[in-house]
Amino acid sequence: MLNSPLDILDQFPIRKSRKQKCAFAADVQRYCTAQGYPCSIEKGTLGSRNIVIGNPDRAQYLVTAHYDTPASIGLPNIITPKNLWFYLLWQIFLVGILLVLAFVTGAGMTLLTGDASFAFITSYLVYFLVLVLMLFGPANRHNANDNTSGVVTVLEMARTMPENLRSKVCFVLFDLEEAGLIGSASFYKTHKKTAQNQLVLNLDCVGDGDEIVLFPTKKLKKDSKSMSALDTISGVYGGKSISLHHKGFSVYPSDQRNFPKGVGIAAFRRNKVLGLYCSRIHTWRDRILEQTNVNLLRAALTTLISNYNLHQEET
Repeated sequence: MLNSPLDILDQFPIRKSRKQKCAFAADVQRYCTAQGYPCSIEKGTLGSRNIVIGNPDRAQYLVTAHYDTPASIGLPNIITPKNLWFYLLWQIFLVGILLVLAFVTGAGMTLLTGDASFAFITSYLVYFLVLVLMLFGPANRHNANDNTSGVVTVLEMARTMPENLRSKVCFVLFDLEEAGLIGSASFYKTHKKTAQNQLVLNLDCVGDGDEIVLFPTKKLKKDSKSMSALDTISGVYGGKSISLHHKGFSVYPSDQRNFPKGVGIAAFRRNKVLGLYCSRIHTWRDRILEQTNVNLLRAALTTLISNYNLHQEET
């Protein structure tokens, strides 16, 4: 039973099977109801189950995170959001590993059977099997950053949200992000009339790193008033920083991409060559969830929500 959002680390460390997700959702419902929120489960595409805290059709803002646990076959999902060349090279490297595994298996089958056509079929099967395992394979038992950190931050924001702001915000925990942003796509389809105009603050991997970056969608970047409002929370806070990405290459593959006014929010480390990077997720090394990051984002995003309309009126 959850008494604090951080209890998720011990009580619901894996949220991948239907049974695990249902148990987690039931306890989140109990916890949020006790905090004074209406809470429901919305069923969607391919069996997705989104946890909705508040009223999504009356809110002006959505604060979101995905709660499903990624699969892991030992390969890290390295994200360099502003380094195009390394991003491309890493994607090519991952595909290369799959091709090598397929080739080696096929070559082995040729040696064993002497039948090249059979080996060709085996290679294809191995390639797609490994690809499926990367998406739907065994759960990564260590997922403090991806995305327990986002879930904890969402629930902490809900817990501490001032009473006068609660009707303006709906908190949503998406399912099946790891399988291709399926839960958030289903949510947007269901609530398209309102969701296309809501500011969506999506928290994904915010627990490990000192530089927190906001990545607005292309449409949102064209809205100067919204960008100015988002920029108000940029700054240095002790050893941490929050910044807004304005222009140039950026990629952050998460649920905000399904919303016109989406903002992806993540924490990064910095390297002289790679620039900003996130490298531990989808592996056993994903064990870091800095509570300082949670507290900083909770305060900053609550301030943003409180002042957002006021700032737009002033500009």
